Amino acid sequence: MPIFVNKETNQFHLQGKNVSYIFTILKNGNPGHLYYGKKIRHREDFSHLLQLPSEPLGNMCFPYEGDQLFSLEFLKQEFPVYGTSDFREPAVVVKHANGSRTSGFVYQSHRIEKGKPSLEGLPGVYVHSGEEAETLVLTLHDGVADVSLELLYTVFHDRDAVIRSSRIVNGGDIPITVERLLSASVDFPVKDYDFLHLNGAWIREGHVEKTALRKGLQSIDSKKGVSSSKHNPFFALCSKASTEYAGEVYGFSLVYSGNFFGGVEVDAHDVSRAMIGINPFGFEWRLEKGESLQSPEAVMVYSDRGLGGMSATYHELYRTRLARGEWRDRERPVLINNWEATYFDFHEDKLLDIAGEAADLGIELFVLDDGWFEGRNHDTSSLGDWTPDKRKLPRGLDGLREGMPAHQGFGIWVEPEMISVKSSLYEEHPDWVLGVEDRPLSHGRNQFILDLSRDEVVEHLYRVLSDVFSSADIMYVKWDMNRNMTEVGSREHLQGEVAHRYVLGLYSLLERLTKAFPHILFESCASGGNRFDPGMLHYMPQTWTSDNTDAVERLKIQWGTSLVYPLSSMGAHVSNSPNHQTGRSTPIEMRFHTAMFGAFGYELDATALSHEEKAAVREQVTFFKANRKLIQFGSFHRLVSPFEGSDAAWMVSDANEAILAFYRVLAKPNPSLIRVPMRGLDPDGLYELKGSGTRYYGDELMNVGFLIPPFFSGTVRTENTIMTGDFQSAIWKFEKVGDAR
Repeated sequence: MPIFVNKETNQFHLQGKNVSYIFTILKNGNPGHLYYGKKIRHREDFSHLLQLPSEPLGNMCFPYEGDQLFSLEFLKQEFPVYGTSDFREPAVVVKHANGSRTSGFVYQSHRIEKGKPSLEGLPGVYVHSGEEAETLVLTLHDGVADVSLELLYTVFHDRDAVIRSSRIVNGGDIPITVERLLSASVDFPVKDYDFLHLNGAWIREGHVEKTALRKGLQSIDSKKGVSSSKHNPFFALCSKASTEYAGEVYGFSLVYSGNFFGGVEVDAHDVSRAMIGINPFGFEWRLEKGESLQSPEAVMVYSDRGLGGMSATYHELYRTRLARGEWRDRERPVLINNWEATYFDFHEDKLLDIAGEAADLGIELFVLDDGWFEGRNHDTSSLGDWTPDKRKLPRGLDGLREGMPAHQGFGIWVEPEMISVKSSLYEEHPDWVLGVEDRPLSHGRNQFILDLSRDEVVEHLYRVLSDVFSSADIMYVKWDMNRNMTEVGSREHLQGEVAHRYVLGLYSLLERLTKAFPHILFESCASGGNRFDPGMLHYMPQTWTSDNTDAVERLKIQWGTSLVYPLSSMGAHVSNSPNHQTGRSTPIEMRFHTAMFGAFGYELDATALSHEEKAAVREQVTFFKANRKLIQFGSFHRLVSPFEGSDAAWMVSDANEAILAFYRVLAKPNPSLIRVPMRGLDPDGLYELKGSGTRYYGDELMNVGFLIPPFFSGTVRTENTIMTGDFQSAIWKFEKVGDAR
């Protein structure tokens, strides 16, 4: 039983595998926070955890006349409002008809449900059985305005995650406007944490940044209409003593693909208020009588095993209970994409040559990228007109597919949320463009955005895309979005609602398409990682991690992204050298050793490879196929951070085998020998290093570490190679052959 209720004291204890979350109802009817952290035993009364001042508080305001000990500015709260003696950041703000923003949400009732309810119109974590989890629904009510607020908490029996969201319902006759509705707020009793988040930009996504908490507000957000490459919708509070594998860490991840806000406010008493949800900037949502607004859900993960423990919980949860569909548990095909091989300049014969050569190398899926539709010879036209260009593809998509090797899968690129001014769709429906009437439009990549907040636009896209996806034997779709939102407005809705309604329209479209075409493997992309978030993973089990395919930069991008997201979700390809984004030249071995830790493929012209390169690719593909089940479903462990020096290492393991990878970005003169402690092995297991016959016990490899030799003899290399020069890498495969017992 993961949820306990102490009825006499109005206390609620959510208990997961190794985590406890406890709150109470304060004497004014507001929920007050008591504890969040390592699992503790249940007891009938947790009142001793409520921290009240021992003497009257100075310069504060108090709800009760004569009581100078009870102030919401001092107490830790569960879902705070502003202005009723708490002046910190609120979780909810409602504007009433008289212009007031004062609300009083007090406890009314609660119920406990088996399993986890889905959220109307929003993606979320799910359960296969009601026995996996329980959900507490706490109902608060504002009697003056007749407005209800539901707080939803789901806790799993065998996981260290607490899932939170909120829902507001207008029961009164007078409309209200919701100006802020966050998904979660937690008041921590101290400020001795580091604030960790994933910072970045286009082709530099997912960089780990950590700073100490300080007084005031520290926050990350997006106002771009997408979750953004600037900040991922995730942050963590890390105890000062925490490392990759030790210490307490609290993760906050938002299952949402639009504007978000996440941050921590440290007050005068060193209480740290952590918050995450839809960005309140520019947001307003009008509710008539009987209408409701549901927030996205926040996935809060507790770990007493450092960042690695937090990541392990997110990886397993998001891979098995967020991603869905046929491809969730299927091994992903090795693909080749023609974008960096041809860009817009191609014809059917060239594509068939690439596909055929790729098939000879063992590559299982050919993906036709941008430029296949009518008039699309550059990025200034044709978005919205999803008709094959007969000058490039005289037999259309189906004819191209027929010309490919029969055993090879076929995929295409689309960017359906966008529209070009030079397009038939724009000529017919210029009013479908997202924008503010009578204001000029900013452009991005010479294109504009369709207003997915409008039902007729969503319906049009569903019909057109269904026709395209049915026109050939298509098994993969890369869904791109190459610009952020500007002039966010609509002719049909309140302007403060448009950004969120757009996301809801996108989710509605994806829900219908993924159900209509369950056999298609969808990959999300938004100029690379500009919309890499849990919301998209609910519909598309993998995301193009970055437009930057440089093996060196990808070490940082993939390391940071892996803090939250499993390898199965991270699209990673071997591309040409010199790299098209950085101009850096790296060996094809290093490019493979980096890209293989993800949803793997190639981004190059297979016909232009040398004989030696083709041999290397053939060997790489063979190795990956033999090990992709381990890579996709195994446990990923970060070992040596690329953010802390010129070396990096990580590994993946399951009960019977492991692959270790080591990278040296820059050469070192007279280098020292390095031992890398491995993770996730059976300490009593006996492991053999494949290709050498050398055997190690698991406790040796984890406690003593694996000695990185001065030369590499990686699985893909055929002979020992002295580790000289920049951009060196190797991988080692270990197989369990017995145990010490």
